[in-house]
Amino acid sequence: MAYKISDECISCGACEAECPVGAISSGDDKFVIDADTCIDCGACADVCPVSAPSAD
Repeated sequence: MAYKISDECISCGACEAECPVGAISSGDDKFVIDADTCIDCGACADVCPVSAPSAD
């Protein structure tokens, strides 16, 4: 199941730079993960300073 980014996101961009498949992009008020592209690697969760990305 794809990772999702919670409302805790502070839009720092650390996750976007770390995603090996480019599944993360800037949304209106937080970053978002494309569920169809996400490979569940967890790289985004490993670098997030506020633990916003999580497997759902």
